Parts: sequence; structure tokens; C-alpha cells
Amino acid sequence: MADLTKILGGPWSPPTSVVKPPEDQLRAAMLDAGLNPPDRILMDGRLHRWSTGSKGKPGHDKSGWYVAFADGVPAGRFGDWRTDLDVPWRADIGRRLSPAEEVDNLRRVAEAQAARDAEVARERAVAASAVSRIWSQAGAASPDHPYLRRKGIQVHGARVAGDGRLMVPLYTPDGELSSLQYIAEDGGKLYHPGGMTRGCFWMIGVDDSPGTIYVAEGFATAATIHQVTQRPVLVAYSASNLVPVVASWRERAPHQDIVIVADNDASGVGERYAEQAAARSGARVIVPPAPGDANDYVAAGGDLAALLLPPLDDWLIPADEFSAQPAPISWLIRRWLQADSLVMIHGPSGGGKTFVVLDMALHLAAGMADWFGMKVRPCPVVYLAGEGHHGLRGRVAAWKHHHAASSLNMWLSRDGLDLNTPQGYSKVADRIRALPVRPGLIVVDTLHRFLHGDENSAQDAKTMLDACNALQREFSASVILVHHTGVSEEAQHRARGSSSWRGALDIEISVVPAKDDDPIQLVQRKSKDAELAEPLGLKLTRIEIPGWIDEDGEQVASAIVTQQAIGNTQSNDENKKNRGEKQISREIRTFTNAWNHGGRQTRNSMPYISRSALIDHLVDRVGISLLSAKQYTQAGKPNRMISNLIAAEIISPNGDGWVVSHAPTAAGIVLQSKVES
Repeated sequence: MADLTKILGGPWSPPTSVVKPPEDQLRAAMLDAGLNPPDRILMDGRLHRWSTGSKGKPGHDKSGWYVAFADGVPAGRFGDWRTDLDVPWRADIGRRLSPAEEVDNLRRVAEAQAARDAEVARERAVAASAVSRIWSQAGAASPDHPYLRRKGIQVHGARVAGDGRLMVPLYTPDGELSSLQYIAEDGGKLYHPGGMTRGCFWMIGVDDSPGTIYVAEGFATAATIHQVTQRPVLVAYSASNLVPVVASWRERAPHQDIVIVADNDASGVGERYAEQAAARSGARVIVPPAPGDANDYVAAGGDLAALLLPPLDDWLIPADEFSAQPAPISWLIRRWLQADSLVMIHGPSGGGKTFVVLDMALHLAAGMADWFGMKVRPCPVVYLAGEGHHGLRGRVAAWKHHHAASSLNMWLSRDGLDLNTPQGYSKVADRIRALPVRPGLIVVDTLHRFLHGDENSAQDAKTMLDACNALQREFSASVILVHHTGVSEEAQHRARGSSSWRGALDIEISVVPAKDDDPIQLVQRKSKDAELAEPLGLKLTRIEIPGWIDEDGEQVASAIVTQQAIGNTQSNDENKKNRGEKQISREIRTFTNAWNHGGRQTRNSMPYISRSALIDHLVDRVGISLLSAKQYTQAGKPNRMISNLIAAEIISPNGDGWVVSHAPTAAGIVLQSKVES
């Protein structure tokens, strides 16, 4: 056999990987991060500064930093203070690290971070002291300063340094002077070395009256905006700083109109950061139509006032003109749902209020001509649904089948959110703006699922009402708030929580649950611009949904609202009997809901629920107080749910809870849970 080793040049072995020196690896990592690395790298565990060459100022702007350790597995961190870049780094040693090396590497990276943080804190303290002294000793800039004259702006409080450069300050959100920006005649800008800049800003003008506050990147841009609008303007100093500056101002002024005037630069960086800040903090963004910033736009002959201050509408009109023409009420549903109004429909948990509100909304969305004899003006509907989406899906399908509605001009939300926060409101408004049509009705079901805060707080109620009013104004739509009533008997005809709710409403409606032989009653409690409508009797009618079969092969059904006359002709004995039976039915329904939400536990194949799970359901889902929930679940308490169900031999005590001992009821509960699953 031939000796192939001679032909192939000797014995073959796999090539060995070449591991570059750690200094070269760190230099390559800096390049990958977009930094120009220093000529020399020292891996001595100390913090080193160097000029990254950013902003075209090599040698004068030492914003780059690094800390590197050479012992063991070389590691460290590097970054750029100007851009808040902070990158952990570890050298490739040609193999995987052992667990001990991994731990040691984490320790050294943390040490590098600590060294960087200590250096930052020291430099910021030194810089704060220096800029405070420099700023206090500097004189006011002259209106004839070359930079001000070239930009066509006034002094606005700027000062001048000893070398003739313009100086403008940077303050922390707490009002502490942290750094200075020096502006040369040619527009070149430098920050005072070591001073904190992220999240810092300066206000041109005074925010002493209600209205818009503007935010811009640079001093000249902000000064131009202030001169045109006479409104206060925040100088953020850089595009990346727009996000923290706007966020801190939004925290200070939750409801103020904030407008970010972004730079129209070729890279799109200014507009991109402005949009991020707006999305996070609920601000508006305006971008000059031509390349450049707002100052460039004015210098080129642009009408900045028209861009920032569009003509006002005729919000104030003469009284004679106001009263010259009749203004009849415009109704979506005659007598019950006024156009461009704020409506609240409330009722106890499980009383049918969502069925009623959904029926109203579906009549509008399906283009129906009337609603129980009341004329309907169809319109698109947005239904903000905070919970119960599975059941809601069945209700809509059942309604469409019963009314033979082929299509609905209606959209539903996937889940709830905090509508009375900038982020929540922006999400809702943005999604509605993106629809092909504007809604005539927006439903918020339920208020509890869309409210950030406490419904008993007048302040939280105000923020929610402000959000609803904003939706009304922008989309010319009515807003229905679906809400719960209180638990006590005397609270059944009013909304739960702050009295501020009722005062702001145009129409208030109670959904009074069925009692004795009376149907569900729809009772108008307030109608600001019209006479109260006569109470309307309704009932829930079971509807089987064609094609809907559950996993056990059984027909799925839901319910719709139908009309039923209000009246009662039964005897007192029959009424008393029916009241008792209906009370037991309601209590079984509450027990069933609690069992479903509590994990559907069983004992000996019978539904079981612990007292703590039942209390949690009554507090979290039904909305009663913890004290009342504990009383409702005490055996022996007369006219309480548990006592009534035990007396009716529906449930029996079992351990720390109760088991459904009545076999037909137990079977019904289990069957219902399968249908709803």
C-alpha cells in the first residue's frame, strides 16, 4: 500500500485556532460598538479615558472609557459617556470557561462597573461644583453675540464664558445645576467635562399658565420656538435625551399638552427618538416639513407659527348666534342614548348590565332601525372589553343568529388597560384613529378594568372622566361606562365609588336585576338634556348558537335581551315563595361562579370550594368589602348566602369549605362549566 503521508506532505492534524491578544480583542469590540479605540490599551484594572473622535472633535472630547483586567480570563467594560454606551466584555481564550472562571469573570465585570460608577460619581461631583462657580461668575451674553445674531435669536438667559463662547445650563429634574454646554461662534458645542447630562434640561420661558409646553433638542431651536409661540420650551440638548426629559416632565405634569418639535435630519434620528418619547409619555410630535430644525425652517422663510399654532376653532361664539337656530337633541337610541354624550350604565354583578349594553351596541353596529320601539341611528362601535371575552364571543354570535345580522360595524379590544394614563389613552386613541371609520359609540366595559387608581378617589375619577371627554371630543362619539353598584340595599340604584361620576354624566341608567316576577328593569336615573325615559322591562332569552358544539358534543347556548312587560299579578304567598326560590337561584349562581374562578375543585366528584376562595371571589369579582364577604360566608348567620344554601340542602360543610351535596345542582354546575369552557 502506498505511503500517503509522503504524498500529502506528512501526517495530518487539525489546524489550531489562533487566539488574538486580549488587547486586540478589546479594540475590535470597541470598533464593533461604533467607537474609535485608543491607540494604547492598558489592562491594569483602572478606569481609562480616551477621545472616541465623536462629533468631529478628536483629542478634545474624552467621552470614551474602559476598565480591563488581564489576570485570569481577561475581561472588563467599556463605553461612551456621551451616548450612555456601556458594554461588558470578555476575551475569547479558545475554550469554554470553567464554572470557577465564569464566577471570577462576573466578579471582575462587576468590579469594572463599580470602578466606572465611582469615577462617574466623582467626576459629576467635581463638575457640578465647577459649573456652579463658572455659571455664577459669568456675565449675561450680549444680543450681538455672533452665534445669537447668526441664528436670529435673543439671549434668553444665556451667559458668556471667558473665552467668548456662549454658555447654557443643564439642570436635573430636581433643579440642580449639573453641567454647562459651551457654544462657539461657528455652532460647535461641548459639554463641561464630567457633568451629568442624561435626563437634564433647561427651560426657556416660564410655565406659569395652562397650555402647551414644547420640547426641542438644541438651544437655538428652543429659543426660536419660544419667540414664535411665547410658550415655555424645554431644551433637551440631544435627540437621545428627549425620552428621559419628556418622561420626567410627564411625571410632573400628568395632563399637560406636551409637543416635541423634532429635528428633520437625514438619518431620522431626531424623529425616531421623538416618537419613542411620545409613545412612552403621551406627547405629540411635530416635524418641520423641510430638512433641518425649527430654526433652519424659520431661516428658510417657513411659517413656524402656522406649523405649531394652527388656527383656533370657533370655540367662543356670540350668544345671539348661539340661540338663533334650534338645536334638537341628537339621539343614537331615542330617549336612551344621546349622541356625543357621556353615559353610565350600572348594576350589580351578574344583573345583566353587559347583556343590555351589548344589545344596544349591536343594534347600532348592525344598522337596525329600532331598539324596543325606539328609533336607532346606526353608527360604528368600538367595544373596549376588559374581561369575559369567551362569554362575550358567544353572546355576539347568539345575537347575530337571532337577529339574522350578517355583519357588524364594530370592533372589540383584546383586553383591558389603564385608560386614564398617558400610555393607555394613547394606545386606545391610536388604534381608533387607525380604523377605516370613526366610531359613534365607544363602550368601556367595565370601568374597573380600565381605571388606574381607586374608583372612590375624586382625583382618579377626574383623570378617567378627562380621558372619556378627550375620546368624545376627538371622535365626536358617545362614551358608555359600564360600572358596578354598591353592595348594600340602599346602594343598588347608584354607581359604586366617588360622587364625581354622577356629576359628570349626561345620562345615567340603572340595570335593576329581575325580582319576584318582575323582569330586569332598565331605569333612567339622569338625563341632563331631556325628560327621563319610562322604565323598560327586559329579560334574558336562551339562544342556541348554530354550529357551536363543545368538546363533549353538546350544543353551546348563550342569551340575548328581549322585552318583557313590567307587572305582577301573583298572590303574596306566591311572591314570597318565588322570592325565596330566586334568592336561592342567585346564591347558587354566585357559588357556581366562585367555584369556576377558584379552580373547580371536587371532593368525591362533587364541586367543592374553600371559604378563603369564596371570600376572594366575593371581594375581587363581586366587589364587596372583605368584612361583608366574611359575614356572607359565615354559617349560622341568618339571611346570608351560606346559611341559606345549607338550609336549602344545596351545600354541606366539608373541611374548611363546602361541597355541593344536592346531586341535581352539582350536575348542573359541572355541566355549565363544560359548556363555558
